[in-house]
Amino acid sequence: MSSPATASVDSAPLARAIASLAASASVELTWHDTAKLASCRSTLPPRTRVFVSFVPGQTWSQTLDACIEVRRAGFDPVPHIPARELASEGALENIASQLRLRPAVRQVLLIAGDRVSPAGPFASSLDALRSGALQRNGIIDIAVAAHPEGHPRIADAELRRAEKEKAELARASGLRLTYVTQFFFEADPFLAWARQMRAEGIDAPLAAGIAGPASVATLAKFALRCGVGASMRAIGARPGLATQLVGERDPGRLMRDVAQATLAGNLGAVGLHFYSFGGLERTCAWLASAEGGNCRHPTAAP
Repeated sequence: MSSPATASVDSAPLARAIASLAASASVELTWHDTAKLASCRSTLPPRTRVFVSFVPGQTWSQTLDACIEVRRAGFDPVPHIPARELASEGALENIASQLRLRPAVRQVLLIAGDRVSPAGPFASSLDALRSGALQRNGIIDIAVAAHPEGHPRIADAELRRAEKEKAELARASGLRLTYVTQFFFEADPFLAWARQMRAEGIDAPLAAGIAGPASVATLAKFALRCGVGASMRAIGARPGLATQLVGERDPGRLMRDVAQATLAGNLGAVGLHFYSFGGLERTCAWLASAEGGNCRHPTAAP
């Protein structure tokens, strides 16, 4: 028997929840994808938050240029700032100042980054947050990464401690904090984490990371790198699940599960963040379709 979250025909409340999540969802691109932004203007609502990732070998100048292009396309740029790439507190001040003045960045995603040894004084995003450099430059909307299924190099207890410390710092400093998760293939770990966050008194918005339409190989590569734990184990235990989770139907299935959970009313502010993995135009088209509450890719079979 199909659950309400996976039924082929959405109930009216569920359809409205899906449409609301789709309309407010953010998307992520790399600086290589900026040429595709023009075609997304017909599918994404104006002022959609478009995150600009920081890939290996990228320069701060490329981040700045990408943010300018995102703003020019009518969207709100949200650049990744990997703390371990920063040579000094002054470097963070300078980057924040440029981002605020030129593309008028209002929010950033502050992450630790993949660099093994920090280039400067910041070993974690919390270190950079404590410096106050972003706040001094007028950036008080700050997203941070979250890992409901764990991190390949950080113990779960440390992840949960850092989440609490960031929430406490945000409250004390007047910051507007958002937690953006790594992408996942099964909703249960995210929902369990979200309920735990609320039980701990953390009321900041939580953005569920979902992969846009992408190939199995692409998703598996990023999943191994990012530490998508329980979801990958579920696929390993049920080989037939892979085709259901990582094809074009995957975003719809997960969106339904999250939307269904929000109807219970105990998750607080929950949104969606879509990782496009090189398929920006297809992800944007999928979101446009989902705004009707349907959650099916326009080209997907019924």
